[in-house]
Amino acid sequence: MKFSAPATVTQLDQFDELIDVRSPSEFALDHIPGAINLPVLYDDERVRVGTQYKQESSFAAKKTGAALIARNIANHIETKLSNRLKHWRPLIYCWRGGNRSASLAHVLRQIGWQSQTLDGGYKAYRRHVVSELDELPATLNFRIVCGPTGSGKSRALQHLTLLGGQVLDLEELAAHRGSVLGNLPDCEQPSQKFFESSIWQLLRGFRADRPVFVEAESKKIGNLRVPDALIARMWASPSLRIEIPMSARIDFLLRDYAHFLQDFDDLKAKLSCLNSLHGAKKIEEWWKLAAASKWPTLVEQLLVEHYDPAYQRSTLSHYPNLAQSPVFCADQANELSLELLAKKILQEIPTAASTKSTVAEREAIEQPAIPPS
Repeated sequence: MKFSAPATVTQLDQFDELIDVRSPSEFALDHIPGAINLPVLYDDERVRVGTQYKQESSFAAKKTGAALIARNIANHIETKLSNRLKHWRPLIYCWRGGNRSASLAHVLRQIGWQSQTLDGGYKAYRRHVVSELDELPATLNFRIVCGPTGSGKSRALQHLTLLGGQVLDLEELAAHRGSVLGNLPDCEQPSQKFFESSIWQLLRGFRADRPVFVEAESKKIGNLRVPDALIARMWASPSLRIEIPMSARIDFLLRDYAHFLQDFDDLKAKLSCLNSLHGAKKIEEWWKLAAASKWPTLVEQLLVEHYDPAYQRSTLSHYPNLAQSPVFCADQANELSLELLAKKILQEIPTAASTKSTVAEREAIEQPAIPPS
């Protein structure tokens, strides 16, 4: 099928490949998940053309821009696109669906590829994402995975995914574990916009008649905000609890946060952030434990004195019926134990009978049960 008119955001799945022709800095800020970046103008070239437009004339700027775009398109065809087959169908977009995307689409069509541009470009896509993030959460059947720090919730989510469950792993998308020690080594968090794009990409693919498992979160994960409609829906959804012994939690955390054991200065700086909550004397005690490599003792104290009370307060404030939630226990937080736990969760958590909760179901979720008089 040949395409001539621009495509809409709802037609993204009809194409073999998505091509973002904006500059690398624009692409890094946000892009359609799965798109490749083939700039027709690089960042320095955009500055050069823009400066010429302001200081000389639009004619001179267009002439310079055309030459740069032609060279960049030629390079992309000879390199990144050299192995595309005859019936390949790409969708191309730029900022507003204007000249940058049209220039590459035109050349590709002349070659014989059925290329098409995105109507409204990235701006139209972004409006669509914002709108869908307001609407999609209400259509899905979330099950909130709760459990204290070190209970292996994130690993359990990974096993649920491998076993075919629907999983929204917000901490993976945010590249952060959601606590003062939650930053991942050598890994920066994405932009807020790309975080939202990644969430949208997953939500749009979930089935409403099956549960979507997501870990209990606060409004922020590191520096990123969970979309308002999503966090509200999560807080109004039923939960389940994972429980493992304290000794197993300590062992798990010593493995999972091993990078802090190698960087005392970084750990010291992170612990200092807790000074206002626990006082300078307690923080100094924790520094001494770390300096003496008394890791199990330090981890247990952090869990008992900081993480567990904080998690209890936060979780109960958003999930008041947590005590009545189904409990899934494991003796260890190793991969085999968490795989078996994930299998049990999939077996015991029911599939939704419909795509939307009834009013009575919503009230039962949001309000504590009142015992009969």
